[in-house]
Amino acid sequence: MTASPAAILPDAASPEELGFDGDRLRRLDGYMADLVGTGHVAGSGYLLARHGRIVASAAHGRPSLDGDAALGLDAIFRIYSMTKPVIAVALMMLFEEGRWQLDDPLTRIIPEFRRLQVLREVGPDGQPVTEALDRPITMRHLLSHTAGFGYGIFAAHPVDQLFRERHVMLSRTLRQMVERTAAIPLMFQPGTGWAYSNAADIQGLVVERLSGITLGEFLRTRIFAPLGMDDTGFWLPPERISRLVRPYAGDEQGRLVEATALFDMPIRDAAIPPPFESGGGGLFSTLRDYARFCQMVLDRGALGGVRLLSPAAIELMATDVVPQSVRDHPAPDQLVQFSAALGFGLGLMVEHEPRRNGSLVGPGTLSWGGAGGTWFWIDPARDVLFVGMTQRLMDPISSEFRIRTRTLAYQALTEPDR
Repeated sequence: MTASPAAILPDAASPEELGFDGDRLRRLDGYMADLVGTGHVAGSGYLLARHGRIVASAAHGRPSLDGDAALGLDAIFRIYSMTKPVIAVALMMLFEEGRWQLDDPLTRIIPEFRRLQVLREVGPDGQPVTEALDRPITMRHLLSHTAGFGYGIFAAHPVDQLFRERHVMLSRTLRQMVERTAAIPLMFQPGTGWAYSNAADIQGLVVERLSGITLGEFLRTRIFAPLGMDDTGFWLPPERISRLVRPYAGDEQGRLVEATALFDMPIRDAAIPPPFESGGGGLFSTLRDYARFCQMVLDRGALGGVRLLSPAAIELMATDVVPQSVRDHPAPDQLVQFSAALGFGLGLMVEHEPRRNGSLVGPGTLSWGGAGGTWFWIDPARDVLFVGMTQRLMDPISSEFRIRTRTLAYQALTEPDR
């Protein structure tokens, strides 16, 4: 049974019907419009929903600074790392089919990692000095970024430098990416730290090997088609290219310029199917499509009569697995500074005590974002979801969008317990 797009996330009659103050909510829309008016972004869009209905949604600006067309709610964005939670759901679907367990060694599925070492130090000659693993990498580690893999999008850690030098994320196939990863030592012993990594790309290969089909085919047939996410995929057919927004970045003078690369990797042509379907950052999507995915998570694994996961599996994904050592001694170059108030589960960040973290969202809120200027949160305590999309690559300015929109959405939620 396929979910009917028309029946999913209908518009509410008014914000007040869902516990929001309409006058106060205009601050959110004004902020998203001002991002365009001040030249921070070419276009911006958002969708805020509660109790399965849309409280507010709008698009401002243009998909291209060179054109006159207005940005539509059906605009297609590069969502980059917002791909990661989708891959985590795919893996959890296979988990519920009995294909793997959380403490299974990763080498059961990817034997290429049997000879992995851990970086102990960098020697006087600049070469890595390694030691043997004292425990196997498990699927739990892989899903929570606690395995010790690098990424190459940052360069502060020697392992990340090796990922960049050896062009791991420019591999032509998933198998080549794994082979290059296997030749680089881990940052730390599995389960003893947290490092944002290419783990979701490795997860993509796990999906392929366990399901017997390509990652793209699994996502299309098992997630996107059932949820009515018709505009989401690893590439765009000709009839959808016109809705793709252009990527921009801020230059040294603060002006927007068209971006041709992200983390020193070329921004690929959306019209060409990629040989390497990146589970870490390869998907294109829209506000409404991704909101359907978020609503499925918010509804504990089901949407529009279609069930992808059990409520227990969603709870498992939302269970914090960040090691205590990371909370006690966070690394200064760590992407996220975890604490008792903020943690990470299986593919999603989780906020235990948002007030201590300076946020108005409800406890247990799940979230993540993409380097192309997209972000989302899922708040089970208040039954709220939000998806935001802009056209500005990740920098301090675009990172601020995520924080501001949370405040502006929740300052308008005057009946949080309704």
